[in-house]
Amino acid sequence: MKASFISNSYLLCSLASAGAFCFDLPARQSSLRTGSMRLHSEEPANSPKRRSVLGNMKKAVVGAVTFASFRQRPAPALAENIMDSPGRIVQLEIANLEGVEGKTGTVKIKLQPEWAPRGVQRFEDLTEQHFFDNCRIFRVLPGFVSQFGINGDPTVQSKWRSSSIPDDPVRVSNARGTVVFATAGPNTRTSQIFFNTRDQGNGFLDKQGFSPFGQVIEGMDVVDKFYDGYGEGAPSGRGPNQGLIQAKGNSYLKDSYPKLSYIQSATFIE
Repeated sequence: MKASFISNSYLLCSLASAGAFCFDLPARQSSLRTGSMRLHSEEPANSPKRRSVLGNMKKAVVGAVTFASFRQRPAPALAENIMDSPGRIVQLEIANLEGVEGKTGTVKIKLQPEWAPRGVQRFEDLTEQHFFDNCRIFRVLPGFVSQFGINGDPTVQSKWRSSSIPDDPVRVSNARGTVVFATAGPNTRTSQIFFNTRDQGNGFLDKQGFSPFGQVIEGMDVVDKFYDGYGEGAPSGRGPNQGLIQAKGNSYLKDSYPKLSYIQSATFIE
C-alpha cells in the first residue's frame, strides 16, 4: 500500500511541472501528463481555461496528493454486472492490424450508461452518425492506452471539436479493457477516446477524472494488435501530430503514417 501511494503521488505531482499542461499551436492541443506518458485531447479554441489552467492544476494536485490516502477508490467492474447492463453493444471492425494490409479483426464494446450516462450518450451519437468509420487509431502506447476519435474529414471533426459534454463522476476504475473519453480538463470531452490496455489497469487515472463508459467484451486480443510502431505523437515523439490530423484528416495520415490500424465501421448490434 505504501509503495502504491508513493507511486501514485509521484504521478500526480508530475502534473504540476512546468510542462504538465501545455498548449501546442496551431492544434490548440492539451497534454495531460501522467508520469512519462500523456493523454491528449484537443482544447476548445476559445477556452478561458487556457490562461489559468496550470495554476489551477497545481492547486488541485497538492490537494489530491494530500488527501489521496483518504479517498475511496472506484470499484473495478465485475463481469457479471457488465453483461447485465441495459447498455447497447457496439461492434468495431478493425483493419490494418499490426500494420498489415488485409489483416482485420472485430472488437465489441458493451456500453454502461449506469457508469457514465453522458459519455454513453455521446458515444452513441457519434456511432449513429458514422463518425468513427475510417478513423485511425493514431496513438498506441503498449501497456498504457490506444487512442482514436479524430474524424478523417476535417469539416466533420470541426463540428464535434467545438461541442463538449459535461463530465461524468468516476464510478468504476480504469481497468484493462475499459473505454474512456480523453479530456483537456474538466468538462471538455468531445470525440477522442482511448482503450486502457495495461494488464494491471490504469487506476491512477481514476483520481484525475477519467470516467470509463464501456468495456470491451470481445476482441481485446485485437486491441493488442493495433499498430504501435510510430510511438508517441508529436512533439514528444515521431508519431502523428494531432494538429495536422485536425487540419488535414486522413490524407495526412495515409501519406505519412500508412501502417496505422483503423476502424472500418462502428455499428450497433444490440
